[in-house]
Amino acid sequence: MSKILVVDDEKNILELVRFNLEREGFQVLTALDGAGGLESARKEQPDLIVLDVMLPGMNGLEICQELHREPVTKKIPVIMLSARAEEVDRILGLEMGADDYITKPFSPRELVARIKARLRRARTAEERQAGPQWEERLDFGQLVIDGARFTVYVGGKKQDLTPKEFEILRFLAHYPGKVFTRDQLLEQIWGYEYAGDSRTVDVHIRHIRQKLCLKEGEQPIETVRGVGYRFKEDMRCST
Repeated sequence: MSKILVVDDEKNILELVRFNLEREGFQVLTALDGAGGLESARKEQPDLIVLDVMLPGMNGLEICQELHREPVTKKIPVIMLSARAEEVDRILGLEMGADDYITKPFSPRELVARIKARLRRARTAEERQAGPQWEERLDFGQLVIDGARFTVYVGGKKQDLTPKEFEILRFLAHYPGKVFTRDQLLEQIWGYEYAGDSRTVDVHIRHIRQKLCLKEGEQPIETVRGVGYRFKEDMRCST
């Protein structure tokens, strides 16, 4: 039974989400504020977190950042809820490490469907990581991708990538020279079509490049105009 943590300061929303999730067989934990949600996430380590943006004390964006700083919670998928539908808010939530973003008012059926899709994707990622077709360590000279530790190093220095950023970089690195469209990356990394908004891929790629702190000509991920992205074919790799 998957364990879902729902953090929202509106009790009616908590009960609505709890009812629909429990009806689908999920175990549901709830919290009414940011501090309580963060404490519950650390203690219970749920399989997924539904997190409201506007919360008393710590807001949802701050909590999302904190979750991704801590080893015990950094891999937990996060679906953010917000009453604000502006594109800038959606992109900001994704930049903070959220896996999905739903605006209020929302359909409980859609939320349940997205939770199930995220959990399927998380299980697939775990199976793929454990599978023999995935190298645990990819060494490209100054860039090292360590799948066993879920970390990336540049020049021996650890880089703080979010789980989604790491998955994108590792996936592309396993297929050097092969071009993937944004929709293909959404399917591979998110596991389903991401509300038709492929720009989330661009956001994550931009942040990967920023965090790797490499010069433009040294960046391993190339943009193929009008198509998508690829990992440089001439990157040296000794696994």
